Amino acid sequence: MANSEHTSKQFDAELEAVRARVLQMGGLVESQIRLAIESLVSGDVALMNRVIEDDHRVNAMEVDIDESCNHILVRRQPAAGDLRMVMTVIKTITDLERIGDEAEKIARMAKLLSQKERLHLPRYHEIRHASDIALDMLRKSLDAFARLDLSTAAQVVRQDEQVDEDFRSIMRYLITFMMEDPRTISTSLEILFVAKAIERIGDHAKNMSEYVVYMVKGRDVRHVSVEEIEREVQQ
Repeated sequence: MANSEHTSKQFDAELEAVRARVLQMGGLVESQIRLAIESLVSGDVALMNRVIEDDHRVNAMEVDIDESCNHILVRRQPAAGDLRMVMTVIKTITDLERIGDEAEKIARMAKLLSQKERLHLPRYHEIRHASDIALDMLRKSLDAFARLDLSTAAQVVRQDEQVDEDFRSIMRYLITFMMEDPRTISTSLEILFVAKAIERIGDHAKNMSEYVVYMVKGRDVRHVSVEEIEREVQQ
């Protein structure tokens, strides 16, 4: 009996260690996004290069956590809630790695934009607004994962609609701008790539919050409406 209890405590410690590393990876990815946007607005090329070069750290963390999860699955053969937790971690780190890729993409676009004459329009105001929402979504998704907070997870799903609307607004604005002055097409497209990267970050944060609902409730809520998810978390 004592040996069984010891094994159970070891297992709990392994799960908790994996959860902590997911949050550490999330913190790194959050920093990557923030620095990428900061470099875009400031034109700081050194900061852009730092974001690009640090992407390998995000990739390495994904591989490391994934290996730990595979070891847990093989050695512990978890069931029910523990199995859902491990599966949630595996899916979450995949989305975090992709968010890191989007941050790197923003930094690369920022480098291209820094080499051109700045357009005289308040384009970065809208970009920053959308990125602030996407960053808030990421923070809330990680918080929901850490605290198994379904209410916060549902908020993230709802916020994704705002990020999508911001992207559409930026796209309409840039299309109008390109039509008025064809010389701005190249630069406008690069800004559009940045806006799309932010929209994708929101999508990945939304995915992460949906995994939390799955982990707690055991129900896959991907591809269902926001209203259905909100009803699910209230039950």
